[in-house]
Amino acid sequence: MIRNIIPKPQARAFIVLGIAVALALSSALAPPLAAQAPDRYLDTAPDRDGSVRLVIFNPETFNIRALATLRKNGTLDIPGLTVVGVYHVKQTTNFADSRKYVQENGLDWFKFHEVSADISEPVLFKKNACSPEYEQIVKKADGVIFFGGPDIPASVFGEKTNLLTEISDPYRHWFEASAVFQLLGGSQDEKFVPLLDARPGFPVLGICLGHQTLNVGTGGTLVQDIWSELYAKTTVEDAIALGPEQWHNNPYRLLFPLDRLIGYNFHSLQLGNGSLFVKAMGFQPSDHPRILSSHHQAIEKMGKGLVAVASSRDGKVVEAVEHKKYPNVLGVQFHPEHPLLFDAEPRHRQKPGDEPTSFYAILEGTPPSLEFNRKIWSWFAGKLGESHGK
Repeated sequence: MIRNIIPKPQARAFIVLGIAVALALSSALAPPLAAQAPDRYLDTAPDRDGSVRLVIFNPETFNIRALATLRKNGTLDIPGLTVVGVYHVKQTTNFADSRKYVQENGLDWFKFHEVSADISEPVLFKKNACSPEYEQIVKKADGVIFFGGPDIPASVFGEKTNLLTEISDPYRHWFEASAVFQLLGGSQDEKFVPLLDARPGFPVLGICLGHQTLNVGTGGTLVQDIWSELYAKTTVEDAIALGPEQWHNNPYRLLFPLDRLIGYNFHSLQLGNGSLFVKAMGFQPSDHPRILSSHHQAIEKMGKGLVAVASSRDGKVVEAVEHKKYPNVLGVQFHPEHPLLFDAEPRHRQKPGDEPTSFYAILEGTPPSLEFNRKIWSWFAGKLGESHGK
């Protein structure tokens, strides 16, 4: 008798059609996922509460993992810290992956704030539709980090585009360069009143691309390719011949793509006598700490208010900047945040034939490198605490 309840072919077709129509109507009536509940944490956050609040731009998974690792190993020691990841909705990164990472790892201290206001190149260095967002950040946060990433479009700093420049995320660069200008001001408009005039002690840390964005946002320019412009080298072999102190990424990876070599390089620094590294962190100009580096662009003309405070040993590449007016602004061309920097597991090779080593072993073996990379975070944590108390 079971066969009596099986629909005839015509009936089955009708049922299938009905299900399809119902699903289509349900999909059409449901609002898009992004429109249902955009994350706008800062809208409802109080101006001040018990927690220290840090805003980071571009909260991609790597950056969240870096902060989580720094907190876990005690390098970034801030009780009650809340981190807010701010980004523009038109950036190319899939921030759904970031939300998934936060949820799966129980990072309840991490929040998101999505911005959809219009931003475009002609209005970057003036009041624009994103200005209320930047104002809210300075009002409700205790400090900001600009992280690493891809090349800034040369048009943002008034130059033609080098054939070696790769543009992959223009909205990110527009959003962040405009943020820097509105926080710090710049030569693009000498009459503009920077937001940090109201909070001059507000800490701002720029890492790698973030360091370059500090410069471009304040009116500076970039060398678009270090090896060809600063060293006049146009082949990988000639770049290798310069030696590791002149490498700002690992050239061997270009010759041996199948060998799973690291893209980074470690080289040492020349510290400026009046720098935060010396005055606030206790190092000496005679110290030459090693740092983790991966970039092919660098600061050229300095932005308004910025001063170089560290360089590569040959003096050709600016490795750190500070601000003349705002004492807690620091840009570093290197990566003190990398999640594997303090990991002792030997898993990295720079060239074929190398035995695997760890970033930690490299730093530990070249004092005061390990302490130097850690001290940047203890300094920044202290300044966040001071900013929160004011």
